[in-house]
Amino acid sequence: MHVPKKVRYLLICTVLASAPGLSLGWAGDLTLSQAEALALAHNPALMAETKNVLAMADIPAQAGSLPDPTVSFTALNLPVNSFSTTQENMTQLRVGLSQEIPFPGKLRLKEEAARFEAQSAGFDVAETSLRLVRNVDISWWNMFYLDRALEIIKRNEVLLRQFIVIAQTKYKVGEGLQQDVLLAQVELSKLLDINISLVGARRDEQSRLNRLLNRPTQLSIRLPGKVKEMLSKMPSETELHRIALKARPLLASQSEQIKAAEKRADLANLDYYPDFKVGVGYGFRQGTNTGRSDSRADFLTLGVSFNLPIYTSTKQDRALEQRKAEVAREQFALRDDTEAVWSEASTALANYIKEKDRASLFKTGIIPQARQTVDSMLAGYQVNKVDFLNLVRSQITLYNYETLYWKSLTGARQSLARLEAAIGQKIGKETTDE
Repeated sequence: MHVPKKVRYLLICTVLASAPGLSLGWAGDLTLSQAEALALAHNPALMAETKNVLAMADIPAQAGSLPDPTVSFTALNLPVNSFSTTQENMTQLRVGLSQEIPFPGKLRLKEEAARFEAQSAGFDVAETSLRLVRNVDISWWNMFYLDRALEIIKRNEVLLRQFIVIAQTKYKVGEGLQQDVLLAQVELSKLLDINISLVGARRDEQSRLNRLLNRPTQLSIRLPGKVKEMLSKMPSETELHRIALKARPLLASQSEQIKAAEKRADLANLDYYPDFKVGVGYGFRQGTNTGRSDSRADFLTLGVSFNLPIYTSTKQDRALEQRKAEVAREQFALRDDTEAVWSEASTALANYIKEKDRASLFKTGIIPQARQTVDSMLAGYQVNKVDFLNLVRSQITLYNYETLYWKSLTGARQSLARLEAAIGQKIGKETTDE
């Protein structure tokens, strides 16, 4: 069976990904590319589909083979009064061999239909791998965002504790208010509450990622602390749609299903013609002919038979209409899948551009300005030119902006993962690993 290059490449990558270095008990920082390789090597759903491809690869040869011949052993005209093989002239022990032969072209069409279905299954493996990598990327980036959010909370916790010390010092010397101390303590408690929620969310995401990697869900995962934050410019929407038509395995799989359905329709056309059965038999006779001394001659039997497709209105006609409808169904399914893929790609592209622009705005504009504001507020508060409430608010605003930056950056990366899964190939040139 011919296996498409993309499917062969996936199967080879799956085997190579199973190398000893990619063990389930991963130690150290788990980069995004390593997580993808682990998933491709160990995810049970992908492994099940891979085995299914190997199983279906053996079907075409079976479908294109003749039915097994039939061997028969028969005792003919055996007298029941003596069960003697020499008493009667017509008694014989016969061995026969018969073979069913479908009308020319039927076996070829069955084999071709099975081959197209097997190739469709191969593209299904590639489709499953795309979705698996997409889900791994989304989960990995969720964990990365949660790690950054927890880091920001820790930094803000330290700063708020410093604010509390400053406020307490000023209160003791009569230059501050007790409510400033209480306000800072309340904001610190809020941060601790958010920290608890984020720790729980990270634990859930870690369990989800472990499941995709086929690891025990309780195993700890540590991610790198830094990634390259540059976000690439994407091709145009039209270009992405063009790539999807060529590279998306889902569409290739559906195209193979159309070819298989067409072959089954051609086969239904041939069902109007008869199938054949040829046979040969050899009868052994014993004894001598009655009234003569010569031995009885053996018998040779040759025969051919065929079915008569005479009930075409209720069988062949209906079967042909069924197969034609199945072809139309697969064609409409391909059209629907194509529109869905294009929509998926367009949505992912729009989200990527939105999150990319937001991340750039936070990093280059809002966050530097907010950080300068906090520094200015802190200096002013220490000389009694800024009230404590504004100082705390400015620090909380900076915390929110820093968190939103990482949320936008990871959102863009997740949209990129969805976009690459939608079109069927990698398009981001930059790497996320340090």
